[in-house]
Amino acid sequence: MASVTLSNVKKSYGKAAVIHGIDIDIADGEFVVLVGPSGCGKSTLLRMLAGLETITDGTIEIGDSVVNDLEPKDRDIAMVFQNYALYPHMTVAQNMGFSLEHRRTPKDVIAERVKWAAGILGLDEYLDRYPRQLSGGQRQRVAMGRAIVRDPKVFLFDEPLSNLDAKLRVVMRGEIKALHQRLKTTTVYVTHDQVEAMTMADKIVVLSGGRVEQIGAPLDLYDRPANRFVAGFIGSPSMNFIDGTVGESGFKTDGITLPCPSGLPAGTRATYGIRPEHFALSPEGIKAEILVIEPMGSETQVTMKLGETSVIGLFRERISGQPGDTIGVSIDPAKAHLFDAATSERIG
Repeated sequence: MASVTLSNVKKSYGKAAVIHGIDIDIADGEFVVLVGPSGCGKSTLLRMLAGLETITDGTIEIGDSVVNDLEPKDRDIAMVFQNYALYPHMTVAQNMGFSLEHRRTPKDVIAERVKWAAGILGLDEYLDRYPRQLSGGQRQRVAMGRAIVRDPKVFLFDEPLSNLDAKLRVVMRGEIKALHQRLKTTTVYVTHDQVEAMTMADKIVVLSGGRVEQIGAPLDLYDRPANRFVAGFIGSPSMNFIDGTVGESGFKTDGITLPCPSGLPAGTRATYGIRPEHFALSPEGIKAEILVIEPMGSETQVTMKLGETSVIGLFRERISGQPGDTIGVSIDPAKAHLFDAATSERIG
């Protein structure tokens, strides 16, 4: 295991800059998720860490060593890819042990390490099968097994669950987290799925346009997003945003007043943010017109019109009503977020 440090890391293709001076410190044994929309640079950053892409500027350290000029095989990392990258003509055992065999590891050691990894991943009965005889989840376990037999300093995961169906993704998400808790190997995990990031990470790095928007623990990003981008990206369903002005008695928008944090000067143009789950039903509250009701079993999702803005509310109660009906909702001002209208940075 080892710490990982990226210092002012940049990447350009010709004159086109795609990574703009990124600084990230990853502690020994930490599970860090790089998250962001497609094209934000997260996979490029992971590939630079792996040595599969050269860096234009800056330094990458693994442990006490600067690895900028080291080949991937010399960085003591193991990478799990989106498409599994298994050899179809090899059995599960051969796939898992191939990297050790390539390093001329004694056969008895390879067999011992493969058996150990198969036991952890529940692959004991599949060691003699070929990839074509496995399900998608089993193939992903084999790809993970091939990585862990090497006992690397750092695990790198590049969107490993994106080819799986929704139910299996949830299962594998738990298995990867449990694997990390057992092995405690430093892990860098790339995904565009913020639910994966929230549930798996010790620390999340939110990227946009090749820049870091915010770094922090999952609940820190959820509770105190640094800007509107992070606020909208972290959380599902996404945070609602309403444009308006801070007034003497609250946030003014479209003829209604919403409760908001105090301390901001009246007249400040801002964007008001409230998460769907932070609305509460209140007969005496702010009136909202129902647009769509979506019963989800344990929760009810309601698309509603607040003033002139369409927002989503998520309620534990079962709500009966039709489009056009009115319900009353309340908002705890401590749960509201305010962002500067011009810069989108958090101001309250």
